[in-house]
Amino acid sequence: MRVVRKVALAVESVVPSERTYVLSLGSQQGNSHLHWHVAPLPPGTPYERQQYHALMSENGLIPWTREQAEDLATRIRQAL
Repeated sequence: MRVVRKVALAVESVVPSERTYVLSLGSQQGNSHLHWHVAPLPPGTPYERQQYHALMSENGLIPWTREQAEDLATRIRQAL
């Protein structure tokens, strides 16, 4: 859990966010696994678009280019 918190803090340091959602997901069916999602909520997101609404892909995705994603990954790595 310390690693997840460290990553969440690194994300918060490079991505403007009102808050950060940390989700643990996994399954005992199929291939047992656990993975974490660190999801920053953009500042100014109206209340009715927060919580689960903000995490559902059918409510929209951020259109990233590969270059933007690589830049963000580099900045997060540097913040760790």
